[in-house]
Amino acid sequence: MEFTHFNEDGKARMVNVGEKPDTERQAVARGYISMKPETYKMILEGRAKKGDVLAVAQVAGIMAAKETSRLIPMCHNIFLTGVDIKFEFFEEQSTIGVEAIVRTVGKTGVEMEALTAVSVACLTIYDMCKAVDRGMVIKNIHLIEKSGGKSGHFTREEILPWQK
Repeated sequence: MEFTHFNEDGKARMVNVGEKPDTERQAVARGYISMKPETYKMILEGRAKKGDVLAVAQVAGIMAAKETSRLIPMCHNIFLTGVDIKFEFFEEQSTIGVEAIVRTVGKTGVEMEALTAVSVACLTIYDMCKAVDRGMVIKNIHLIEKSGGKSGHFTREEILPWQK
């Protein structure tokens, strides 16, 4: 294995994917945001002054997936065929899990789009709740699964942040 985003002179480059065949591709990423129990309850009860925190975070995650190539310098501009953001709730830990599932039919994968979607969804939750809880922690943003393309299928066993 070697890094692909460097040319023969060691300078940054965007990889040429023009010769690669189009294939169905999917990536799933997850991350978590932990907070005070009062903040967690406020979000679930819809009492945030800025509005529906999870609805806004969901839209922000989708928008982020679509804009990934503008944020990450060597990412290709990819036609996405689907983006879904899901939330999982861990009351005991006052933690919200964020999952992004991103799909395309194309020449390159959507791992960065899924990771960016999770990151921005978590950041949006933070932004909407920071007035009441500046101590929130975003953690464990990682790729869970990817499929399609030359490198094939990848799956990672999920480890929740408090299980380490």
